[in-house]
Amino acid sequence: MKASELAKIIGGSLIGDDVEIIACAGLEEARKGDVSFCKDPKHVAMVRRTAASVVILPVDWDNECPCASIRVADPDKACMAAAKLLAPPEPVRKSGVHPSAIVDPSVKIGEGVHIGPFTVIEKGVEIGDGAIIEAQVFIGEGCRIGSGTHIYPQVTLREGTVVGKDCIFHCGVRLGGDGYGFTNSRKSDGTIVIEKIPQLGIVEIGDGVEIGSNTTIDRARIGRTYIGPMTKIDNLVQIGHNVKVKGYSGLIAQSGVAGSTEIGYGCLIWAQAGISGHIKIADGVQVGPQTGVPQSLDGSIKYVIGTPAMSMKDLAAITLAPKMIQKLKAELKALKATVAAK
Repeated sequence: MKASELAKIIGGSLIGDDVEIIACAGLEEARKGDVSFCKDPKHVAMVRRTAASVVILPVDWDNECPCASIRVADPDKACMAAAKLLAPPEPVRKSGVHPSAIVDPSVKIGEGVHIGPFTVIEKGVEIGDGAIIEAQVFIGEGCRIGSGTHIYPQVTLREGTVVGKDCIFHCGVRLGGDGYGFTNSRKSDGTIVIEKIPQLGIVEIGDGVEIGSNTTIDRARIGRTYIGPMTKIDNLVQIGHNVKVKGYSGLIAQSGVAGSTEIGYGCLIWAQAGISGHIKIADGVQVGPQTGVPQSLDGSIKYVIGTPAMSMKDLAAITLAPKMIQKLKAELKALKATVAAK
């Protein structure tokens, strides 16, 4: 593809030679024939060093660029459009059931469904039109999968799981495993007995939900664990039993939500945040990276950070206090020395 063709497609203006473009890459790893992008002038040094043939830049870029450039209003968005144009086409999954798949005769399969090799689908399952079930997937009894949903290899859907339309589950997702439920007691002789609490509910996933690799969502003790529509969940997230995420929220890698907690609409739970059980997070709240949330957040503060969770202002006051005390001590010592010298 010529640079001028790309510029026309992404709505930009070409400055420099109309070179051939074959791939998309980052500024530092780009080679001849690659297109890259930069949206922030603080990375001007990386632009100067790049070996890319074309760099997508903001319209107001006034720094040096060693190659051709395409000026656009939003370089980030334009680069994503370019990457889609230049990326290899995704594999096409034809409808049908692979001969090695084990599918119970009672399973209801919609039109245009693909079921890959070595997949196991148990009795009573319903699969909507156009769903793609890749290789080595396990779908337990009574599960329901909405139309257009794409399930990648080695995903497990335990019995009774309900999945909406147009969902995406990446490799290794586990839905409907037992939550952490145990009771402790002592026998008359003092022996501790640990008994398992039956986990009898289900997991329900709304329309348009995407779940990253190796994320686990526990089945409810009773009732349902619910992930609302258009929620986006990253890799390696743990969601406990009876959690409810109302929808349009995001949970980022290695975050964890303990049982029976409710997360409102439009929330964002950043990486490695931990949320305690049986609490509520109000609509639109963001929980910062590595934050610990031990109690409900009512939305009066829209961004919390630290452990226990607090506003940025409160955290700054706490973390800066020791430095301020040391500074005041030094100033007092100097003042005393000045007074003593007089």
